[in-house]
Amino acid sequence: MSARRARLCRTAALLLLAAAFQAGPAQAQPQAPAQVTAVNDPKDVVTWGASADHLGDGVADRSYRLVVHTSVAGGDLRIRLSNAFGDRPLTFDSAYAGVQKAGAALVPGSNRRLTFGGAKSVTIPAGEVAYSDPLPGRLPAATNLVVSIHTPDAAGPATGHGMAMQTSYATQGDHTGEEGATAWTDTTGSWYYLDAVSVRPSAGIGAVVTLGDSITDGWASTSDLDRRWPDYLARRLQSAHTTVKGVANEGISGNKVLADGAGQSALNRLQRDVLSQPGVRTVFLFEGVNDIKAHSGVTAQDLIAGYREIIERAHAAGKCVVGSTVGPFKGWPEWDAAGEAVRQEVNQFIRSSGELDAVTDFDHILRSPYDQERMLPFLDGGDHIHPNDKGMAAMADAVDLKALDCGK
Repeated sequence: MSARRARLCRTAALLLLAAAFQAGPAQAQPQAPAQVTAVNDPKDVVTWGASADHLGDGVADRSYRLVVHTSVAGGDLRIRLSNAFGDRPLTFDSAYAGVQKAGAALVPGSNRRLTFGGAKSVTIPAGEVAYSDPLPGRLPAATNLVVSIHTPDAAGPATGHGMAMQTSYATQGDHTGEEGATAWTDTTGSWYYLDAVSVRPSAGIGAVVTLGDSITDGWASTSDLDRRWPDYLARRLQSAHTTVKGVANEGISGNKVLADGAGQSALNRLQRDVLSQPGVRTVFLFEGVNDIKAHSGVTAQDLIAGYREIIERAHAAGKCVVGSTVGPFKGWPEWDAAGEAVRQEVNQFIRSSGELDAVTDFDHILRSPYDQERMLPFLDGGDHIHPNDKGMAAMADAVDLKALDCGK
């Protein structure tokens, strides 16, 4: 496809989406904050997700224009706002969803108000989340959706996702309803308060959630181009004959399976970040290198016990679990022979235990044939632990798409 034809197709898709977002009669908006809607609809499927973490202190009278990239297409868009790490109730008095034109500017006519229980505002208690009402209209796959939110009273610990690998925007005052970029003078590399977007796709469609660390979060991939390995996986799924189409990226840089630190541990955040997401068929577990290289005394058996708990809890919730081997990291400053021995023992369990529903061997894909403890230089992002764009694509290409739906 020529570049000109691709631009025309993309423009046509955005215009169709803008028209769809304008569909439906306006509803009267009560002024009182809505009660929290903390459950999802069983027909919904997550189309974008980012793991929640503590993100500094909230700022009152602040607006955020958050750019996210969808995976599965569908109608009746809903967002999930999180106050998971807050220590007090948090009010959002304005929220909109539109389509990015360029930067902070939106496709004209695409920006539409979101409501919560029919109200323009919602107050979320500390530690809770809230879902918006369904927004009529169809949202295509691979859309740069823009969610604009304003909070009049934010204070204390804020909730968000620190390393977005995506430029979003912020400003003082409520400018959420504006489609132009003039007021949005501040940029941010984090997502504030928004931790999931869901849609209602065709019947029988589900999603996979990737649970991981900074490699899954996308570090060393190119920012603003959606080149994390879950992004490449989402593109493969859209053109494949599979019923798993949605992808939610629940990686946190520095995250561990067993211990809190850079975000809550995989064990402690499994329910919120993974199992609570709507339409999830499969958990893709790719985590453990931070436990190994921390030299905190974690043994292979400790890490295997953590994997087993994740597998058991996911299976109890009716989800498949695909696991990946831990990739090579020789050359990273914390690498040593003792840690390498733990990695090899853990990978042997992943490959041969039979406790996972399927296995993807990222270690095999990423390692050099000349030194199997080291990443292939062609795929190395430069620090010997994080793959570059080519490495991210190679990882996604290694996933057996049919294995993402094991029929549990």
